[in-house]
Amino acid sequence: MARKKIAFIGAGNVGATCAHLCFLNRLGDIVLYDIIDGLPQGKALDMLESAPVLGVDCSVTGTIDMKGIEGADCCVVTSGSPRKPGMSRDDLLKINAKVMNDVGVAIKQHAPNAFVIAVTIPLDAMVTQLKRVTGFAKKRIVGQAGVLDSARYRTFLAAELGVSVESVSAMVLGGHGDDMVPIRSYTTVGGQPIEKLIAAKRLEEIEKRTRTGGGEIVELMKTSSYYAAGTAVYKMVEAFILDRKQVLPCAAYLDGEYGVKGLFAGVPAVIGAGGVERVIEIELTAAEKSAFDSSVAHVRELVGAMDKVIAAGN
Repeated sequence: MARKKIAFIGAGNVGATCAHLCFLNRLGDIVLYDIIDGLPQGKALDMLESAPVLGVDCSVTGTIDMKGIEGADCCVVTSGSPRKPGMSRDDLLKINAKVMNDVGVAIKQHAPNAFVIAVTIPLDAMVTQLKRVTGFAKKRIVGQAGVLDSARYRTFLAAELGVSVESVSAMVLGGHGDDMVPIRSYTTVGGQPIEKLIAAKRLEEIEKRTRTGGGEIVELMKTSSYYAAGTAVYKMVEAFILDRKQVLPCAAYLDGEYGVKGLFAGVPAVIGAGGVERVIEIELTAAEKSAFDSSVAHVRELVGAMDKVIAAGN
């Protein structure tokens, strides 16, 4: 059976980290694309030269030509600009929406049957723009957010309680931003509800750290997270390539679920060979539903701001 082809559109830290994990786990042949000549080719060659040591036979190529993604089964989109000092939200929306336009056109032309995972920030707006440009069905495009946010929450909870991260089950939903919603009612440690193990005030502090986790890393490194973010994307690629039917929190297109229609929002979804095979609707407490609705409202506001910026640019 021929190996699957996984294309990374953006060969920066997040894309390269995810690509390396795909390579190490032999998920398929890998293509790294970037606009910086030498960057994708160099990273691809470096990765490929480790193959004999590891006994990996997957191919790895780098290119600055979008034709290189031809026939890809899965496209991971990380290209775009990070938010820089002095840059407004509208500046970032304008720049990255243009990037998504170009990327979306290329995917539609060269990889029309691909499953697309968007990572570019601001995530909820960028995955929306990608869907518009590609015209792909809702099951074939998704945003990475909840896997990373939930991993941060689990990390902090495990450290607080001195237990293995594998003993912590948790889920963070809503928009990928400071108003994301840790779902306490579905958070357990060894089967025990989290609210029985950690005092409310301390739990609030941990949840606040989860919401600002990305900013904490930027403050320390002066650049965005990539080990955790790249690994979170990998988990989604793996679920698709291996048809794992895994329930993962991700930015899925909602068509009435959770009372939301025509918008991407972080929810539990089954990821398998069919892409986003279905959205799982869980029962939220009144407080959680209120927070989720507020987060979704901010996503809608963000998309509206992007539309105004795009219209002004035209």
